Amino acid sequence: MNAIVSVKNVSKVYLLGKTEVPAVRDASIEVGEGEFLSIAGPSGSGKTTLLNLIGCVDTPTSGTVVVNGHDTGRLSERALTDLRLRTIGFIFQSFNLVPVLSVFQNVEFPLLLQGTLAKPERRRRVEALLDAVGLAEHARHRPSELSGGQRQRVAIARALVTHPRLVLADEPTANLDSRTGETIIDLMREMNRRDGTTFIFSTHDPKVMSHANAIVRIVDGRIAAREAAQAVGGR
Repeated sequence: MNAIVSVKNVSKVYLLGKTEVPAVRDASIEVGEGEFLSIAGPSGSGKTTLLNLIGCVDTPTSGTVVVNGHDTGRLSERALTDLRLRTIGFIFQSFNLVPVLSVFQNVEFPLLLQGTLAKPERRRRVEALLDAVGLAEHARHRPSELSGGQRQRVAIARALVTHPRLVLADEPTANLDSRTGETIIDLMREMNRRDGTTFIFSTHDPKVMSHANAIVRIVDGRIAAREAAQAVGGR
């Protein structure tokens, strides 16, 4: 199995005033194409930072991050933007929706940036995903008119609409009730099975972890263990 993500000896240190705060410490993992991988650990353990480094929204203090064959540390800002746009779907905890755009327009936005699909195909793809996440009737609403759980579902639809090779999801079910969370995980699993899309998601939820093919455990910024499917009840 080819690796779509390779993290080698990566550390990330933030400066708070004159104090250095290590968020990720000498982390190394490889993620094969088509994996459905969970990153597990307590709050503040470095899960979000690790996802941000893989997703090219942050840069490591040291070490290398290779995504889809590209050493991200050697790419220009324009090349990084293109890699994010054409290869990666990112589901942020903070949603990152555009407040002046409708639900439909927020989901369609990355397709417009890609510039490869005609309007009828964009509409078909957006409507299919909004239906899948249970928001078809809210297509014209603005984010401010939605609940936190509904905004989360818009963010999920937007991340999946480009059919990315790699999806990074930071606590994708954190703002959802258990039934909706199950629906979202089922949707992600279906994309994983049907299209071979690689998913890396962070979670505290043991029920969400149970769907993973493997779990990477992170403690105090360090990779503590990687457990195979049979060890975690993966499917």
